[in-house]
Amino acid sequence: MRLNQVISTAIEKLSHSDTPRLDAEVLLCHVLDVTRSYLYAWSDKIITDNQYNQFQQLLEHRIKNVPIAYIMGHKEFWSLDLQVSENTLIPRPETELLVELVLAHLESDSQAKVIDLGTGSGAIALAIAKERVNCNVIATDKSTTALAIAKQNARNLGLEQVKFLQSDWLNNLGIADVIVSNPPYIAAADHNLNQHEPRTALVAGNDGLSDIRTIIAQAPKHLTDGGYLLLEHGYDQAAAVRQLLKQFKSVKTYQDLAGLDRVTVGVPRPIA
Repeated sequence: MRLNQVISTAIEKLSHSDTPRLDAEVLLCHVLDVTRSYLYAWSDKIITDNQYNQFQQLLEHRIKNVPIAYIMGHKEFWSLDLQVSENTLIPRPETELLVELVLAHLESDSQAKVIDLGTGSGAIALAIAKERVNCNVIATDKSTTALAIAKQNARNLGLEQVKFLQSDWLNNLGIADVIVSNPPYIAAADHNLNQHEPRTALVAGNDGLSDIRTIIAQAPKHLTDGGYLLLEHGYDQAAAVRQLLKQFKSVKTYQDLAGLDRVTVGVPRPIA
């Protein structure tokens, strides 16, 4: 079967997707190990039976709404190619705002201690470590499976200076200059949950704020004077998060590229 025929048939099967052509082309490129431009330049090329069968297997997963990142086993974040699995949250582009804000608070030669809570695939910690090579970056997670994937990503990227610890938020951790987290912040009753991503990485109680409450309560004892707490949250949770941070000396919310409230930064104590 020719490439253009394979893609056309796949698009029909992916009618439920918001991006059926993109999905089909990305999966086919993965099987053929080519770029998308190749599919257009060689649209009449006939693929082998083995290639077609491999593609169909991947396509069946996508038809069942398995995210592309899980099917392919990796996802790009901050120009880093990260391994992901159904034991880790898929890194989102909007989370890059967290990285940008951390970097904005750290000089290029900073040796600050940075703790990334709930690291998952290691996306945030590894992006920070890439840009601030002298920082002491510690990535934590409750899940040993997630930590194993994060450690592998660190090895693959040559960022093995990052330390990985199993921890339930800030329990048993020391003091840091920066604490950053993209914690679960979706309400348990939310019907838009992706059923393939780990529920523990998404859901935080009835209002989606239970983990954020815990982190905010713990953070002041774990931050240096003038230290920062940076939290990603839902677009409609900024006011609630600022209220939870009302005892902090300084609080500010930042918007993502879509103009939605996405990250709130708090400083519990002024610089000594």
